[in-house]
Amino acid sequence: MSLFAISDMRNIFILLFCFCTLGVKAQSNAPIFEFRAAWIATVENIDWPTKKGLSTNEQKAEFISLLNLLQSIGMNAVIVQIRPVADAFYPSELEPWSEYLSGYQGKAPFPYYDPLAFMVEETHKRHMEFHAWLNPYRAVFNLGTSSISPKHILHKHPDWFFNYAGKKYFNPGLPQARNFIKEVVTDIVKRYNLDAIHMDDYFYPYPVGNKEIPDNKAYALYGNNLSKADWRRSNCDSIINMLSTTIKSINPRMKFGISPFGVWRNKSVDTSGSNTKAGLTNYDDLYADILLWLKRGWIDYVVPQLYWERGHRLCDYDTLLQWWNNHTYGRQLYIGHTLERVGKEIAWRNKNELPDEINHLRDYYTTDGSAYFSAGIFKNNPNGWNDSLQSNYYRLPALVPPMAWIDSVRPAVPVIIKLEKDKVALSYLGKQPIKGYAVFDISPLVEEKLDYATMIKIVYKTEKTVLNLNDLNSLEGDKIFVATISEGNNLSEWIRVN
Repeated sequence: MSLFAISDMRNIFILLFCFCTLGVKAQSNAPIFEFRAAWIATVENIDWPTKKGLSTNEQKAEFISLLNLLQSIGMNAVIVQIRPVADAFYPSELEPWSEYLSGYQGKAPFPYYDPLAFMVEETHKRHMEFHAWLNPYRAVFNLGTSSISPKHILHKHPDWFFNYAGKKYFNPGLPQARNFIKEVVTDIVKRYNLDAIHMDDYFYPYPVGNKEIPDNKAYALYGNNLSKADWRRSNCDSIINMLSTTIKSINPRMKFGISPFGVWRNKSVDTSGSNTKAGLTNYDDLYADILLWLKRGWIDYVVPQLYWERGHRLCDYDTLLQWWNNHTYGRQLYIGHTLERVGKEIAWRNKNELPDEINHLRDYYTTDGSAYFSAGIFKNNPNGWNDSLQSNYYRLPALVPPMAWIDSVRPAVPVIIKLEKDKVALSYLGKQPIKGYAVFDISPLVEEKLDYATMIKIVYKTEKTVLNLNDLNSLEGDKIFVATISEGNNLSEWIRVN
């Protein structure tokens, strides 16, 4: 064998060794920044409380149990429905208590407590974000069976509403109705330590057959020579712009996110649309121009509900994932996954469906995480996915991604004091508030860059704390680094501690 061949073989061996080593790491690796959330639906007692009329202690116990389950799986945020039908999971002078608490709209919990304050406190105790989910326009879920309080706003202003397919809705075309929603959001943002305001896909109601939305009177008054479709979109644009301005004026650090139906428009009607054949779309049927809201920076994140499987003949998950990644306009994109179809549809018997979806979304630098509908289904460990998330995809911690347009300030570096063997003391002397420390390990075979690092631990302490390097889940010989974490999840420069 020639000297060249020997040298060549040595290089190949070194490369193979590196790839194998990195391959082992990759199996346990996960993004350092990733939104991992579950929707907790309260309408019709879908997730919490599990039924109407539970006592305060029972409600609290159920919520804590659900939070603990989600935390054990690896979630770092919850999206909790606090206003499902112009009612409230908190004391409000504007809207009555939700019937999904006591069983009767307007009846306070007994013994009395503030469910929203309780939920926010318990969520933050677990270092998870709390996104308050409001349905903007739905006012009565079922005209035949829903409990309606005498104090409901519809009794004072019946002209603000219309009936459609057995439900009652605020009329989005009326400035008075939009201003009332603004009052509700203002009240919540001022009183509660939330991380975000979140709205779902229900703007104008989903079409039912050939039923017409009864908004001709409002259109005659406020149509301003627009087509009815453009006028309806303009109404949705107005409320989003108004709420965005309102939220940021009260708390510039609070985020505002929307979870739309998964298809903006089909390519067959708009070359900018996705290569899908959806029977309805946000733009044409729900009158929600999500792309405009992203372009204008009115929302901070979007969670399209990609509830179709990979290979779906009309709305393929992979096709939509790529389309949304091409249309983020600098805002954060999280993917909405469904758990509802497990056990109901043949395609969702495939135990690899969700893992494949997660693997694929992680291929995109512009996708920042996932949200799951809905939290209560995790109680049944659908398709064994709790185990997959817990032991693989979410085994390592992740920080909710920072938003540079809200906060880009990096905190000061931690102060490191080496103690006895394999122990270091961490402290912080900077002026900017922090939430704790991030601990990373890096293979000695790669560059000391964040791209090649694995975050193996988050220490949620701001006071001086001792870190035992022997307790870390790192490979022998790996380099260990520590950085401070700001309240906005910005990382400081890191310092090596071994």
